[in-house]
Amino acid sequence: MKIDAHHHLWDLNAVEYPWLMEKGAVRFFGDPTPIQRNYLLPEYRADASAQGFSASVHIQVGAADPWAEAQWVQSVADQYPDWPLVQVVFCDLTANDLEYQLDRFQSLPSVRGVRQIVGRAPGEDAKTGTNKLLENPDFRNGLVAVGERGLSFDLQLLPELMEQTAEVLSQAPSTPVALCHAGSPHDRSAEGLSHWQDALSSLSKLPNVHCKLSGLGMFDHNWSAQSVAPIASTCLSQFGADRCMFGSNFPVDSLSSTYYELVSRLQELIPGAHQNSVFHNTAKRFYRFE
Repeated sequence: MKIDAHHHLWDLNAVEYPWLMEKGAVRFFGDPTPIQRNYLLPEYRADASAQGFSASVHIQVGAADPWAEAQWVQSVADQYPDWPLVQVVFCDLTANDLEYQLDRFQSLPSVRGVRQIVGRAPGEDAKTGTNKLLENPDFRNGLVAVGERGLSFDLQLLPELMEQTAEVLSQAPSTPVALCHAGSPHDRSAEGLSHWQDALSSLSKLPNVHCKLSGLGMFDHNWSAQSVAPIASTCLSQFGADRCMFGSNFPVDSLSSTYYELVSRLQELIPGAHQNSVFHNTAKRFYRFE
């Protein structure tokens, strides 16, 4: 049994996703045109099952109404009980009604954690201003509240923000954190990867932070096992296999590879002794699969 610790689903008739339906806008991960359609569990499951996966973690994906998205994902989990599906929801940790929002989300049995994106890509971050969350004491307090409730936090950011983020996370040591997309090493030059590696150590030193080997094709659509080998090896050496987990980031990463190509390339890079941890054990423990 393998667990995919990071993927998305969407039904454009059930939930509104403004970013997904924006026509003609090229994003940091590429042209979204091929994925501007319904992407439902049966399609995802066919690809994942063929590679030995039998459970997964749905990550929020920018719905106009996060509660509507969470309810819809719960309905999918209820509809397919033979496919264990848990979810990470969006929640603004700086909101005045944070406790109410968390109460409501935790009424859904599939909810395991929350995500509020700190950084996506340099150009987009300049427009959204999400980097400023790190300067907001309410964000830090929200991280603490999430951990006190037994929830985890999915962290998406850029290498340039890692050291500042580590200082914030050190004040919420009881909150389990999953670093999405290996920390988004967007500069794949030797110098860029060196800076990412150094910055990553500020997060990997925190025992509550885990790392997802996911989203490796977002900043390089021509990626290969060889090109991302330094990223995989660095994550494994800094976090250890017991704090690393695989995520497909489908269907977003379907823009750069098939599901088969994605899994086979990463399997090539992960030593056999570590594959059970990366493809199953870490995600099962972190996201509390029964």
